[in-house]
Amino acid sequence: MLLAFILAVLTQLNLITPRQIMLIAVFNGIVMAFDAPSRQAVVAELVGKEHLLNAIALNALAFNSSRVIGPALAGILIASIGMSGCFYVNAVSFLAMLSALVLIRPNLRLKANNCGSAVGDLKEGLQHIRKSRLILALIMMVGVASLFGISYTILMPIFAHDILHVGVKGLGVLMSSAGAGAVIAALILARLGEFKRRGRLLISSSIVFSLSLICFGVSKTYLFSIVTIMFIGGSSVLAMALINTLLQTTASDEFRGRVMSVFMFTFAGFMPFGNLIAGTFSQTLGAGTTVMLSGVVCVVSFLAINARFPEIRNLP
Repeated sequence: MLLAFILAVLTQLNLITPRQIMLIAVFNGIVMAFDAPSRQAVVAELVGKEHLLNAIALNALAFNSSRVIGPALAGILIASIGMSGCFYVNAVSFLAMLSALVLIRPNLRLKANNCGSAVGDLKEGLQHIRKSRLILALIMMVGVASLFGISYTILMPIFAHDILHVGVKGLGVLMSSAGAGAVIAALILARLGEFKRRGRLLISSSIVFSLSLICFGVSKTYLFSIVTIMFIGGSSVLAMALINTLLQTTASDEFRGRVMSVFMFTFAGFMPFGNLIAGTFSQTLGAGTTVMLSGVVCVVSFLAINARFPEIRNLP
C-alpha cells in the first residue's frame, strides 16, 4: 500500500521517472518474496486440506476476474480522475485486504522444526523437496511452464499489431480472452472440489496448454487466436491450481512454507528469464515461431516428466 501511495504522489507531482518506477518494482518484489509464500501456505490452515482445492480455485477465480474487469475499470478511472487518481484508488483498495488479514487468527499450535538460521532452514527445505519425488516433479513442471510457457504474454502486442492486425482494441480482447478462459476453468475446478484422478487432469491440462501455445503461435486468424488464448488461460489455471494443491497436501506442515517458497520462487523467479528468452528469439525467428517452439518445448518436457515420474499420473 505504501509503495502504491508513493507511486501516486510522484505521478501527481510529475516527478516520476523510469528509475523510480524500477526502484518501486524492486521493493515490490522484495515484499512479494515474503508475502506470497506465507499467503499460499496459510490457506491450508484456514480452510483445511479437505477444502484446499476449492479455496485455491476460488482464489484463482478472484485473481483472473480482476484480469478481465481491471483493465476496463482502470480505463474508466484514468479517463475520469487521471492516472494519479487511479493509483490513489489502488492504494486505498489495500485497506480491504489489510482489514481481512487483521481478522485472521492463525493456528499457533503448529510449530516448525527450524534450524535457527535462514540458510539452515532453506537447506532443510531443499533436501525435503529433493527426497520427495512427487514434490520435485511438480516443481519441475512449474519451472518449465514459467520459463517457456507463460512468456507468450510479453509477445501479445506483436501478435495484435503485426500478425493479426487488430490494433490496441484487439490486444485488449486477446488479453481478456485469456482471463475469461481462466475464470471458466476456475469455476469448473471449484465446482469439482475433491475429485478422483487429479494427476491425470494435471497432465492433460499441461498438454492442452502446450498444444494451445503451438496453435496460437501458428495462427493467422483473429477468431482462432481468441479461442486458443482461452484454452491457454483455462488450462494454465487448471494446472497451476492442481500443482499448488498437491504441493500443500503432500508437504508436511513443518515444511509447507518452505515448499511454497520454492514454488513461488520457481513460478515468479523464472518468468523474467523466460521473457528474456522469448524476446531474444522473437527478434530473429519472429513472435509466432517463438511461441510455437515454446509450446513444443513445453509438451516434450511435460511428457518427459510424466514418463520419469509416474507418481503424477497415478495420483488419486
